[in-house]
Amino acid sequence: MQNRFSNTMQMPPVTQNLILINALCWLASLVLPRFGIDLIELGGLHFPGTHTFHWFQPLTYMFLHDTHSIGHLFFNMFAVFMFGRVLEMTWGPRRFLFYYLATGVGAALVQELTWLYTVSSYAAGNGLSIMQQVALDPGVSMLVTIGASGAVFGVLLAFGMLFPNAPLYVMFVPIPIKAKYFVVIYGLIELFMGVANFTNDNVAHFAHLGGMLFGLILILYWRKKDKDHGRVSY
Repeated sequence: MQNRFSNTMQMPPVTQNLILINALCWLASLVLPRFGIDLIELGGLHFPGTHTFHWFQPLTYMFLHDTHSIGHLFFNMFAVFMFGRVLEMTWGPRRFLFYYLATGVGAALVQELTWLYTVSSYAAGNGLSIMQQVALDPGVSMLVTIGASGAVFGVLLAFGMLFPNAPLYVMFVPIPIKAKYFVVIYGLIELFMGVANFTNDNVAHFAHLGGMLFGLILILYWRKKDKDHGRVSY
């Protein structure tokens, strides 16, 4: 245990490269529109069946962030630095990278299902099929989700499961919270915000929950697989 948390400023290769790639994509999203290339429109996650959707978006969307401020990028990458490096040093680079990408793609699938439910509800109310609603409503093609938050929530869940009693300090809270409680509280908040669907709330709460859900499934699968092969699993 001590070895995993020693040299706390150490940044293993996958964590380092994830942060670097996200930063470079953020810069590219700022510069490329000057040359007629909208990286967020191209790589952000869109609704299937629209002209803006491409097959690679469930992967590329997680490397793109809001260019109106650096806060979206900074807080996601800070979480990758704080928790991702610990997971990488525990699991190794291959398992950590697979986990990160899998939870990000899983979050995208949950977001698509959330959109599908919303669009189908509108279509039913208008007496249309989903494809007719997509064809007649230009707003559907404007739906877009970007950011690493789905994968970050997966990382947060994994940290809480592997190190449940690790103390975490939250801004404006003077006492530490154990990681296992922090994850549960954060998950319940996201569920509440997603169900409440407040006006002007443009955060993909169900995508965050999707990252946690796919992370939970993957960790439980690995634990069973490692146990069956007589290996120690975290």
